[in-house]
Amino acid sequence: MADSARAARLAKRVQVLMAQSLRNVIKDERIDNVTVTDARVTSDLQHATVYYTVFGDDQMKQEVAELLEKRGGALRKELGRNLTIRLTPTLAFVADEIPEGASHLEELLAKAREKDAEVAALREGKEFAGDQDPYKKDEEDEEA
Repeated sequence: MADSARAARLAKRVQVLMAQSLRNVIKDERIDNVTVTDARVTSDLQHATVYYTVFGDDQMKQEVAELLEKRGGALRKELGRNLTIRLTPTLAFVADEIPEGASHLEELLAKAREKDAEVAALREGKEFAGDQDPYKKDEEDEEA
């Protein structure tokens, strides 16, 4: 059983090697739209999960997923050549949804900023109906 620090170092190495190997092993123009974003290796170093993003529409994402599934053995073979460990980890490719979630979050934040600006514009030049702090106590009330 390997320690988690070794697994983390191996995961970084797998990420770099997969990014290089995608272009060397898979000779397809669709792979130019793929970015390897992360890799995770189990603590026993037997399985590696490679996270990737695809620039393009849903059809392009589906085609790239099928291509990676089809060529996974060749990518694992290339990985085994470049790693200095006894057993080459199995590879699983997972589409990374973080960029899409981040763009959705950015859209929500932009809408919130617009609403804040609208409220600030409505508040401009207005006065409070009563005291600014209706719960403010006089000094005489505090002594009693």
